[in-house]
Amino acid sequence: MLTQSKPSHLGSPVPFDADRLDRLMDEAGLDLLVATSKHNVQYLLGGHRALFFDYMDAMGVSRYLPVFVYVKGAVDKAAYFGHRLECFQQQVRPFWVATAQTASSGSVDAMQKAIDHIHGLGLRMHRIGAEVAFLPFDAGMALRAAFPDVEIVDALVVLERQRARKSADELEKLRIASDRVIDSMMAVVANHGPGTTKLELTEALRREETNRELTFEYCLIAAGASHNRAPSEQKWEEGDVLSLDSGGNYRGYIGDVARMAILGEPDSELNDLLAEIEQVQRAAFRSIKAGTMGGDIYAAAEPLVRRSRQHNHLHFLAHGMGLVSHEAPRLTSSGPVPYADDNAHRPLESGMVISVETTLLHPRRGFIKLEDTVAVTEAGHDVYGDRARGWLRGGTAL
Repeated sequence: MLTQSKPSHLGSPVPFDADRLDRLMDEAGLDLLVATSKHNVQYLLGGHRALFFDYMDAMGVSRYLPVFVYVKGAVDKAAYFGHRLECFQQQVRPFWVATAQTASSGSVDAMQKAIDHIHGLGLRMHRIGAEVAFLPFDAGMALRAAFPDVEIVDALVVLERQRARKSADELEKLRIASDRVIDSMMAVVANHGPGTTKLELTEALRREETNRELTFEYCLIAAGASHNRAPSEQKWEEGDVLSLDSGGNYRGYIGDVARMAILGEPDSELNDLLAEIEQVQRAAFRSIKAGTMGGDIYAAAEPLVRRSRQHNHLHFLAHGMGLVSHEAPRLTSSGPVPYADDNAHRPLESGMVISVETTLLHPRRGFIKLEDTVAVTEAGHDVYGDRARGWLRGGTAL
């Protein structure tokens, strides 16, 4: 895992490994970085998110746009340009950067303040890295017009690789998030019985996660023989399986786990099906260790999937997890979210975090799935929330 970096001008530590970011920027030929996504700004500022814009971006005739500027090799020139409503948070917890302005009112306004700052630095630049997918067209045009002779390229890969290795603090947040999602699931299952709708179960899970200081993000929920995972008026009845797959966010970091439940007792077939999924999960876990190739995870799991009598309905997936679902390490180019499998051909590094999931779309018994959050360590791996893996019984607390 990573440790914190050098002190800033304020004497407090820079909240990320600046030397690593400098190396990644150098490899990509970037002189300057302009980050504009809420998750990367949060990462670079050490946890800050604008409380007013945590759930939305639109306001008036424009939108919220945080802009973080980083000059390669010069942490003392880092700057942040935020919305005027962030000034209250800045007063409570000052930002570590040398320049911090919380006075903008929209996307172009924030970008123009960043542009003025960059011009004031007097840099000779060849390439600026920007978050193309998180840069509004109006702000992007302003950036392009301000530096007509500088190449502007996508910095997604640089920032992904920077975030891929988690610090001890980040890992602890992911552990807490995973544990608390599982605690929430267990409470919901125990306190609900026959006739409860999927909508009611989802709302109960939201309350349980919120009571545990998580931000509830989603619940993919399937019941009975149906593979439909949207909350609905469908009722959970005696003998029905229940799949809960939820993301609970703890201070920006996502605990994404899936567990199974049933009303009544599982028969031998259901026990066998879940045991087979568990076997695939454990095989994948055993392949995870710093220094092994990312593709080894699939090499360990996929033979079991192919040999299964359920192979036509059984699916395995492994992907990075942290501030963003499906962030680096990216391990497959054939998963449900399209991207290149860059990290399948690279060694895993200590501090990387991987979501491992095996799903069975059984034509008669329904949707059966386990998903776990796994941290890569030097000695092997650490499974967060490694419990409640069998059939949870519904209504046991009623």
